[in-house]
Amino acid sequence: MFELFVNAEGGLTTAGYAVTIIAGVILFLAAVFFASKNSTEKKMSTKQLVFCAAALALAYLTSYIKLFEMPWGGSVTLCSMLFIVLIANWYGVRTGLLVGLAYGIIQFIQEPYVLAFFQVCCDYILAFAALGVAGFFARSKYGLLKGYIIAVIARGAFHALGGYLYWMDYMPDNFPKALTSLYPILYNYSYLLVEGVITVILISIPAVAKGLSRVKQMAVE
Repeated sequence: MFELFVNAEGGLTTAGYAVTIIAGVILFLAAVFFASKNSTEKKMSTKQLVFCAAALALAYLTSYIKLFEMPWGGSVTLCSMLFIVLIANWYGVRTGLLVGLAYGIIQFIQEPYVLAFFQVCCDYILAFAALGVAGFFARSKYGLLKGYIIAVIARGAFHALGGYLYWMDYMPDNFPKALTSLYPILYNYSYLLVEGVITVILISIPAVAKGLSRVKQMAVE
C-alpha cells in the first residue's frame, strides 16, 4: 500500500500527490474551522485573507531563490521564512500557525521526501507551522525581530527532532563520533541560522524597517 503513494526514491507518485493535496486542503480547512470556533478573536477579513495569500505566494517564490543548498535537504533562501513571520506579527499566533501550516503543505508538495508519516510532520507540517510562534512577540518592543529569531529556533527544533529519528544514517562517516548526538542540530541550524542572520540584517536596515512598518499599517487597519 505504501508503494502506491511513495516511489523507491522517497518521492511521491501521482496518487501520492493527489492524496497529499486533498488531505492538505481538508486539514487546512479543518484547522481554520476549529480555530475560528474556539477563538475569541474576530474572524479573518477579506483583506487579511488577501495579505495571507500574498505572503504565502512570496514565501513560495523566494523559497526557489536558493543561495546555498544542503546535501540532505534544507537550504538558505532569500528570506522565505520572513513572509510567514510577518503574518504572525500582524495577525497573531493563530493566523501565523495556520499560514505556516499551509506553507508546510506547499513545501511538501514542492519537494516531497517521505521516510515515515511523523518524519513528514517534523520536516514539513510542524516545522513550518512553528513559524507562527512569532506572533507571541507581536506587541513587544522589537517584536518582529524577536519573533523571527524565536520562529527560526522553533522550526529548527522540529527539523532536528526529525533528524534524530530518521536521518542519522545519513551522517557523514568523517563526522566526529564524539559529536554524533549534535549532528541533527548542527546540520539543520547551519543553514537556518545563516538565513536568519541575513534576514535579521535586512529587516534591521532603517529603510526596510520603515517600509515593513508601512505595510503593517495597511495590513492591520
